[in-house]
Amino acid sequence: MEDSTMALSRRGFLKGSSVALGGLVLSTWLPAFVPQSVAAEATAAGRLGDQSPRAYGAYVRVGHDGQVTVISPKIEMGQGAHTGIAMMVAEELEVPLSAVTVEDAPPDTELYADSLMQFQATGGSTSTRHAWRPLREAGATARMLLIQAAAARWGVETVQCHANNGKVFGPAGQQAAYGELVDAASTLPLPTEVVLKTPDQFKLLGTAAPRLDTPAKVNGKAQFTIDLQVPGMLIASTLTCPVHGGKLRSVNAANARRVPGVRDVITLENAVAVTASNYWACQQGLKALEVEWDLGEHAAVSSPQLDAALQQASSREGVIAQSHGDITQALTGAASRFEAVYEQAFLSHSPLEPMTCVAHVRPDACELWVGTQVPVFAQQTAAKISGLPADRITIHNQLIGGAFGRRLDYDFITQAVDIARQVAYPIKLIWSREEDMTHDLYRPQYADRLTAALDADGKLLGWQHRIAGASVLGRYMGSLPENGVDADAVEVAIEPIYQLPNLQVNYIREEPGVVPVSWWRGVGPLRSTYALECFIDELARNAGADPVDYRLGLMSEQPRAQAVLRLAAAKAGWGSTLAAGQGRGVAVSAVFGSYMATVVEMAMHGGRGYRITRLVCAIDCGLVTNPTSVQAQIEGGTLFGLSASLFNEILIERGVVQQRNFHNYRQLRISEAPQVEVHIVPSMEAPGGVGETGTALIGPALVNALQAASGTRLRRLPLSRAGYYPV
Repeated sequence: MEDSTMALSRRGFLKGSSVALGGLVLSTWLPAFVPQSVAAEATAAGRLGDQSPRAYGAYVRVGHDGQVTVISPKIEMGQGAHTGIAMMVAEELEVPLSAVTVEDAPPDTELYADSLMQFQATGGSTSTRHAWRPLREAGATARMLLIQAAAARWGVETVQCHANNGKVFGPAGQQAAYGELVDAASTLPLPTEVVLKTPDQFKLLGTAAPRLDTPAKVNGKAQFTIDLQVPGMLIASTLTCPVHGGKLRSVNAANARRVPGVRDVITLENAVAVTASNYWACQQGLKALEVEWDLGEHAAVSSPQLDAALQQASSREGVIAQSHGDITQALTGAASRFEAVYEQAFLSHSPLEPMTCVAHVRPDACELWVGTQVPVFAQQTAAKISGLPADRITIHNQLIGGAFGRRLDYDFITQAVDIARQVAYPIKLIWSREEDMTHDLYRPQYADRLTAALDADGKLLGWQHRIAGASVLGRYMGSLPENGVDADAVEVAIEPIYQLPNLQVNYIREEPGVVPVSWWRGVGPLRSTYALECFIDELARNAGADPVDYRLGLMSEQPRAQAVLRLAAAKAGWGSTLAAGQGRGVAVSAVFGSYMATVVEMAMHGGRGYRITRLVCAIDCGLVTNPTSVQAQIEGGTLFGLSASLFNEILIERGVVQQRNFHNYRQLRISEAPQVEVHIVPSMEAPGGVGETGTALIGPALVNALQAASGTRLRRLPLSRAGYYPV
């Protein structure tokens, strides 16, 4: 390809894409640090086409039939991202939501990187925040070009025309469908200025639009990876060394090969795989194996040792993540101090759909059908294992049956490709529930040691927060920055909503080694909010102050936080008299660009039985794309976090994870689940995240309610560890 062709202008890109795809194609440039020429060069290099569309970011395609396709860098995993993105484009393009189809972007960091996360991924509650402006600009640009094409056809000024419902209307009653105009529009230069609608002009955004993915999920047509059938495919399952870091020493597969339906037994470095005509045969084949493992050094490690090491680590200095004022002077001059340590357990993701991947490795290419939050990393690991170049790896991203951060990792994809490269047929790797739970990458265990310096009247003079735990960021990225701080682990703690004089936050990295760690729904904001909101509640009660009033007194510079706290308290009837054995707990925080407060009302039954009688949430998530989605995400996220706070922890005995299935990794039952009342604060601020926000607030609100109702303060989750269970 000649250099002159490689240096296409944006106008040239549109023309070229129109030819390639048939219609009007508009790229939206995300994020700002990537040159606009990248998409043009990709097009000129022949990398844009119907089978593997390649344009920058999430871009808009208007076909000759008037249908609109949005290529989205954000995948759909139940959070409603595709519907929200479609609404943004439909609003500005003036088409009904039913006219929009969303397709997942192919793997390409240059073109589809998240402007907040800095790589191509779905997570961190960034989908709406990342897409809000550029997606709308793409839709608005398409509308402007279509209007301009219609005006030229009719010989009138563009200001005399307007668009509505997929058509352009002229001053004398003329009208033309978008499909009639796309060819002419694709020859026009892009407008130098794109004016977006103001919120008062929205017709679709802000309404309770139906989810695009709901019908197929209700009628059973939706295909998840675990449902897929590929011609010639066999099922594969694995038995992995029970101790992380261990290896396969030997295997006798004679009995396994006799199981009806079993085709092959494949040895991997730390696992054995069986392929068969069906999943049942795979599992029976695995049970018939005679395996000897080299368990490695972690076989000597159990949970009590990890607990003790973490407690000790929380007393060390580590590195300073945040400091203002003089915490040493504040502590030295304090009339009194109050210190508390809050502990959070290892947690499993345990999504409804266990780790599953369809892989077909051929001599010249590799295809993957998999639901992944990180398609580029999936492509890279497939290339590494198969020995093929990345451009010979095709990723067909699928609907995801639950992720919660688990599919930000790709270990199961690596394993699927490793199996598939050793056979001559495609395989669908399905982990059993036991394999999924005992070989997860877990939310780290944490210990937070907080110390408050108080004057003679109990007024807060200083605040020291030591955070000890494994570094997910360090594991994921390979290292931490030079300052040694895991930015995710200290998020919220280093910028609390409270005005805290003489604040110091220390981070102490303490790796368990015995299990790998990863992000879990709520990530850093969840772990910090739990410790911070429990501690502030204890300070309030020690001072004899109302917990809501105490918080309000410390956040005079946070009007949005004040507003959600006041609203949640009012809706929950905060301050009204409760019977003996009942109490309310509250938590408030700024997480994922949103502000949220949660109030839990609890009634004790007997010594350690309880029932949650009310659960009230108030959220300011900025401009709302779809209030139904916001409500659903807050409800789901809150109940997800509630299950973990009540019941969940991963325990280790001699290197082996003890929780194997939902019989001993208990989930909240329908009869135990309270109604989640969600109140949305009207806001004109930029959109914030909602997918993980509810999860971050429920833990501290629950623990604070337990103290109010029972007088008992627990500082370690889950509640079941101390013998508390719902009745």
